[in-house]
Amino acid sequence: MAPAPLAAPEFGAADAFVWHTEPDRLEPVPQVNRVDLKLLVGIDRSRDTLLSNTLQFARGLPANNALLWGARGMGKSSIVKAVHAEVRAKGQPLKLVELQREDLPSVGRLLNLLRGAPYRFVLFCDDLSFSHDDQHYKSLKAVLDGGIEGRPENVLFYATSNRRHLMPRDMIENERSTSINPSEAVEEKVSLSDRFGLWLGFHPCTQDEYLAMIRGYCTEHGVEIDDETLRAEAIEWQATRGARSGRVAWQYFLDLAGRKGVTIG
Repeated sequence: MAPAPLAAPEFGAADAFVWHTEPDRLEPVPQVNRVDLKLLVGIDRSRDTLLSNTLQFARGLPANNALLWGARGMGKSSIVKAVHAEVRAKGQPLKLVELQREDLPSVGRLLNLLRGAPYRFVLFCDDLSFSHDDQHYKSLKAVLDGGIEGRPENVLFYATSNRRHLMPRDMIENERSTSINPSEAVEEKVSLSDRFGLWLGFHPCTQDEYLAMIRGYCTEHGVEIDDETLRAEAIEWQATRGARSGRVAWQYFLDLAGRKGVTIG
């Protein structure tokens, strides 16, 4: 009565896949939604570090799992997808597999599927965080440590989060106040982020970086606007949103391109 074993997908059919459950399957992604690496402004150090780490892995050399944490809208997920494209452009057949946080309990089955494949994979989980009584973090240890089998040599794990320790501060404080041994209760969960060899922080951008992002998008997509008008409109747009980030810059650019009648490919 058990379901048939999951057949290995045709990994050569696509550069990226999304993992789904019920039933388990890897869905190929014909075209990844991403921006060029050169358009990501203000995150040079994180960009160079992640690119170097990913290239090492793609070439069969030692590399670290990476946690990209920090301000929302500053390109954490964009940089993972852009680095993947850059590595492939350098001739490395690296595959990207996206895993939803809700599907972490199934990660063992996914790793078994990837373990024997003749490719190298970056397993990517976007917006990873844990709340009260959330046990999914235990499944994540299978990716980071691998248990008795060890993490597959051909799999690397990248995650993004708004939180450096993957959980809210009030959750940590609650553990300290209600546990018999507070330090042990907190240590078990906080130590999860320590299992990432790379911590890359993303912080709010300056106004000059914000304007440079928009100018880069305009140049890339052929949208013409003078500097004075762009500056005035972009700052007003930022003020109405109450925030300044790469995401806000892109949203202003989409509005600008629409008003200028420019189609974004």
